[in-house]
Amino acid sequence: MSINRSAEKRERQNRKRRLRNRSTKSTMKTAIKKFNEAVASGDVESASATLAASLKLIDSTASKGVIHKNTANRKKSRLQLRFNKMEQANVAQA
Repeated sequence: MSINRSAEKRERQNRKRRLRNRSTKSTMKTAIKKFNEAVASGDVESASATLAASLKLIDSTASKGVIHKNTANRKKSRLQLRFNKMEQANVAQA
């Protein structure tokens, strides 16, 4: 365990932050999974709605420092590419 009071406090702070970060990251991952499911089903409207929610959550996760800014941008870019490909496929079918 910790040796002094400041180390104990640091452990308490780290535990709180770790739980908060884990929750934030889990929420972000769940939103991304919902988007992937919407894309897999081929529903453009639900995919569009879940994309907007996912992008917002990714931005907020990055602004809190849970993930790096470049990681957030990479995730957003890949989600947008996947959405654009699905949208193009639907336009070609129609």
